[in-house]
Amino acid sequence: MADSWDSVTGTEEYNNTLNRSLKMAGKTGYTLNPDKERVQKVIGLMTMNYTAAGDYFCPCKQSHPLDTKTDVVCPCPEIKQEIDADGMCFCKLFFR
Repeated sequence: MADSWDSVTGTEEYNNTLNRSLKMAGKTGYTLNPDKERVQKVIGLMTMNYTAAGDYFCPCKQSHPLDTKTDVVCPCPEIKQEIDADGMCFCKLFFR
């Protein structure tokens, strides 16, 4: 069974989202999760949010349906605290 994010995986917008996350990780000293399937899921869902709403809303903390007034953009404001406490962010996308 196909996952909802499969339709965007490998697209130009997906690659832009992935590159954005890689750049952010590099600037902050974080790395992306070594689990490529997890990265593909989170980046795919974030790409879908970007396509639908025009910003990189965090797919793991979003409301359903997405609320662009209250949902947070990745990286979320709590990322540093989450990584300091758990070694990774809530979405398990960024790691220490």
